[in-house]
Amino acid sequence: MISITNLSYYLGSRALYENASLHIKPNQKIGLIGLNGTGKSTLLRIITGEYQIDGGTISKAGDVTIGFLNQDLLSYQTDDSILSVAMQAFERQNKLQARIDELLHEMETNYSDDLVDKLGKAQEEFEALDGYSVQAKAEEILEGLGFSTDDLQKPLRQFSGGWRMRVMLAKLLLQKPSLLMLDEPTNHLDLPSIQWVEKYIQTYEGAVIVVSHDREFLDNVIDVTVEVANAKLNLYSGNYSFYLEEKALRNEIQKGAYENQQAKIRQTERFIERFKAQATKAKQAQSRVKQLARMERIDDVIDEAARVNFKFQFSTQPGRHILHLDNITKHYGPKRILTKADIRLERGDKVALIGANGRGKSTLLRIISGSEPLNEGNRQLGHNVSFSFYAQHQLESLNVEDTLLDELKHANPTKTEGELRGVLGCFLFSNDEVFKKIKVLSGGEKSRVALAKVLLSQANFLLLDEPTNHLDMQSVNILIQALEQYEGTYVVVSHDRYFVSQIANKIWYIEDEQIKEFPGTFDEYEWWMQEKKAAGTSNGSVAKQASNATVSAPAKASSTNGRAGDDERREWQRTLKKLTQQAEESETRIGQLEERKKRLEAELADPATYGDDKLMQARNDEYHRVMKEMNQLQDEWESAMLEVEELEAKLK
Repeated sequence: MISITNLSYYLGSRALYENASLHIKPNQKIGLIGLNGTGKSTLLRIITGEYQIDGGTISKAGDVTIGFLNQDLLSYQTDDSILSVAMQAFERQNKLQARIDELLHEMETNYSDDLVDKLGKAQEEFEALDGYSVQAKAEEILEGLGFSTDDLQKPLRQFSGGWRMRVMLAKLLLQKPSLLMLDEPTNHLDLPSIQWVEKYIQTYEGAVIVVSHDREFLDNVIDVTVEVANAKLNLYSGNYSFYLEEKALRNEIQKGAYENQQAKIRQTERFIERFKAQATKAKQAQSRVKQLARMERIDDVIDEAARVNFKFQFSTQPGRHILHLDNITKHYGPKRILTKADIRLERGDKVALIGANGRGKSTLLRIISGSEPLNEGNRQLGHNVSFSFYAQHQLESLNVEDTLLDELKHANPTKTEGELRGVLGCFLFSNDEVFKKIKVLSGGEKSRVALAKVLLSQANFLLLDEPTNHLDMQSVNILIQALEQYEGTYVVVSHDRYFVSQIANKIWYIEDEQIKEFPGTFDEYEWWMQEKKAAGTSNGSVAKQASNATVSAPAKASSTNGRAGDDERREWQRTLKKLTQQAEESETRIGQLEERKKRLEAELADPATYGDDKLMQARNDEYHRVMKEMNQLQDEWESAMLEVEELEAKLK
């Protein structure tokens, strides 16, 4: 369908592509991946013909049509309704409809055979092009992308950039080009819309090229992965998970070949050095010199799996209770977001706030931060809680004249330049890049700086609104590692399912104007939702009710006169005994872990350990596992002891 052969494209003296080749076949679903700045979006613009190449050829079949969803479409505005904009995809049908209407109007005063004949032909072509169902198709796709029926007649100008991008996506999908190119489509979609687009692409009859950092989206829609690296297009015949496995295998083979070649080079160089001055061996030595010059060198494998080696800390330890939103109500005129909603956040909670756009997720984050006023209810922060808030609009608060180092110094003046360089290194800024000014950074680079500032702030409570937008996969992986190491509490809004599955131990979602909680990981939540739908159960936080059943049982069993009966007291005594035993077991285990922690700290300080990379990594991983288990047990012990106190008070 499209053949790219020996493509070369330069930005100044830098080669984005050099002798790169790719063949795009009909119905292929291609995921285009690579680090930011490697030229993924540039390749899409080269395919459309917007950019002229410096070398090679691009051949297209004569009947190829291309649809390109890119960030430039965000600037498009009009007073036309979003339904009208989407229906611009049906150019011929729209012209025929206008012609039919014109002919019908003429026939009101002139019912000639010629007009009847023209009307018949127009209607026949209109019907052949399925013109009578185009509006229904447009409505179906717009509603699939998250628009309500009432939204369809609203002007495009009223919608935010992300929603305008959805209209542009709907228009492209309705055009059904033979090659559909999508540049970061999930940045502007909520989870239900992402899942809808996945299903649509899976059954799409044309070829698709997707640039995305959402690995689960890629796994679900692509059958070929093309990696942009070293100015080449490297093809892997499978989805993103297959690419990871295959690349690891290729790297292992390349590493072995590189090491073998290096050994041969060293051996040859020793021979040359030893015998070049001996008359009897000089000819052989000269032959080896030529052999080395002709040798095609194998590149060493570059480790792209960046790792966070900086420990993010906070100076003030908060109390057990981080936040309580008590009977809060929030509405904007007639639009109600929350009505007498209640939720608690405890120390160590790692919460992902998920759901469709328009439900109030970002509003809830602002309420938690205190920047959004409530109509009713109370927001109560716990003892010693200090928070830091990351949102996309806060990128504008970066000082554009500051260097990266200066910007991080403002976030945490106590850190040395070496420590700040270490943090910037974690976020993929190295060497002289730390002296770049903020104003020359891309959107993704600014996001990384802003995230680094949040994590450096020493806050013990983080609020993160769509932190993975505009980050490539390597940067997302760094953020995951940073949050795994972070020992505080956070609430994250994200539609990236892989990211959420890695960082959350609780799920929040807004439903029926209430904040619902699922006490488990995202994978567990998805399984629970599927089971719930299959069983046809009513909506609500069933899981939370189940998780609280043991604790709330004594309260529910209270007698109507306010005095505890014998059966009730026996139940309390049994629960008290069980909780006391659990607390003692937790205390014993915490003591064991404390001892192990001390031994690990001694080993990590031993030069013999940090001189051995593998041993250092193993001890470091174990140290984090021990700390994680200790924190979890400490929280369980505190929770058990609070319940013990309550039960002992009742038994007095």
